[in-house]
Amino acid sequence: MTDFDILLPVFLQILLTFVLMVWMAVSRTGALKRKELHIRDMALGQQAWPARVTQISNAFHNQLQLPVLFYVLVAFVLITNSVTVTLVVLAWLFVATRLVHAYIHTGSNYVPWRAYVFFVNGTILMIMWAVFAVQFGLRAA
Repeated sequence: MTDFDILLPVFLQILLTFVLMVWMAVSRTGALKRKELHIRDMALGQQAWPARVTQISNAFHNQLQLPVLFYVLVAFVLITNSVTVTLVVLAWLFVATRLVHAYIHTGSNYVPWRAYVFFVNGTILMIMWAVFAVQFGLRAA
């Protein structure tokens, strides 16, 4: 496996984040133009955005939470030359579940499904960290 193999899912995760960021900006701008709220209503971070705008914003902000641990892990994997098939497969599964989570978050927003996918996503990330720790520990020994 090469560095490129583990960076591809990272690029897709980053693309997802940017798509949601642009979608959030467009939806917020639209809400302001439609006068669904006044700019002073949100100047200090008040939760005055319409529900749909908040839904998209929450999906974007969620990409700045758990994925941070994914980015750190991939950086460590690259720095230590520890790219393996197992970690690459898990990276793709992590990003796939992030995509599903974002789809649910910006779609039906059905909390039980969203929570289940989030749990699976977090479990994949924990497994990735465990695999890396074991692999790195075996190499260091």
